[in-house]
Amino acid sequence: MKGSARAPLLVPDHDHVFLGEGHDRNARRTWSVIVLCTVVMVVEIAGGLHYGSLALIADGLHMSTHAAAMLIAAVAYGYARGHARDSRFSFGTGKIGDLAGFSSAIILAMIALLIGYEAVARLLHPVRIDFDQAIEIAFLGLGVNILSAWLLGGGDHGHHHGHDHGHHHGHGHSHGHAGHDHADDARVVDTPAGRLHLSIFEDGVPPRFQVRVLQDPGRQGAVAAGDVVLTTLREGGARQRFALRDAGDCWESVDEIPEPHAFELRIELGPRFEGFTATLHYQEDEGHSHADHHRDHNMRAAFVHVAADAAVSILAIAGLAAGKYFGLNFMDPVMGIVGALVIANWSFGLLRDTGAILLDMNPDRALSHDIAALVKSQGDRVGDLHLWRLGPGHLGAIVSVRSLDPARDSAYYQRLLQRFGDLSHVTVEVTAARSG
Repeated sequence: MKGSARAPLLVPDHDHVFLGEGHDRNARRTWSVIVLCTVVMVVEIAGGLHYGSLALIADGLHMSTHAAAMLIAAVAYGYARGHARDSRFSFGTGKIGDLAGFSSAIILAMIALLIGYEAVARLLHPVRIDFDQAIEIAFLGLGVNILSAWLLGGGDHGHHHGHDHGHHHGHGHSHGHAGHDHADDARVVDTPAGRLHLSIFEDGVPPRFQVRVLQDPGRQGAVAAGDVVLTTLREGGARQRFALRDAGDCWESVDEIPEPHAFELRIELGPRFEGFTATLHYQEDEGHSHADHHRDHNMRAAFVHVAADAAVSILAIAGLAAGKYFGLNFMDPVMGIVGALVIANWSFGLLRDTGAILLDMNPDRALSHDIAALVKSQGDRVGDLHLWRLGPGHLGAIVSVRSLDPARDSAYYQRLLQRFGDLSHVTVEVTAARSG
């Protein structure tokens, strides 16, 4: 009988921890809400049994579903942290929170359907309401939800740090980045001086324009900061001119950009460049992709549960008050229908955003454009480009480059792409391009 040897398990020399910076803090917040809901649940059920209040018992049972929803988030945080370095997860456990958020969104949708069904049933077949006790319980529920929201703290989203490494055989991938780059609505403009990369930088500092020159190494120095003039034109005719100063790896506007960020941006080059002019349009609702892929959807789902419960409590108080003081008993189920529609809308938004992440949809098309533009600015071509989210604040990218320069390997492009701060895992493949 021949013996067989099992192939050894190859363990990479790096980890894939792509958790949000606020991961552990958010986990503690979630557990605090679970404790609060559990205590209130026990008090309400015990009080209801002691005083014979069915409404109080029902609200206590409802509080148990609230705690169960929070438990989904808490377990997801614990599992993601506990398996963060498990090699079975090819790209870490950063998406566990998105999976939990997706599951919570489904539960929210079911709650919306149940509330809507019960509300319609009560419209068709009204029931007697004990307004005084119902209003008291609604206020109690609202107070618990406000406290829960305070404990959750809105789910702060942090950033991340990483490290670099490379592989051979024409492939390579890197982890981490050289620094934080919070670019809002980045644009690339073709000019006689080469491609200009424009962005708005606002990471805990007043917002300012940043300009980088994307061009062939032989053309470095062709354009200086003094050659570029940025002018904003706002509705009503107001205009502001921005001079640029050298900020090390880029040129930065001396003056900050006033809110709102809705304007036309005119880019002008000096006489040496034939008086080149270009105009870009900025809208206040643009450039939120950065915030989107830094969002902790697990915490967002927990917060939406609390907000939905608070909204239902407020609507219930309004409906019950209308019935008690004005005899409009039908307003109670009507407010229930309104609450169901609000919850359904929040559920849809959560399903859409978390589903896109789980299906690896491109989280930042502007960043994909900038990566491709940067590669092309080197005189090379992009054969393939994939961008997806690994976890809160972490993006992965696979870039296939067809290069005419045999001296450029994967490490060259890894260094080039380090300027994009949200790229935590980059795989680069460089192949020779056919000339002509």
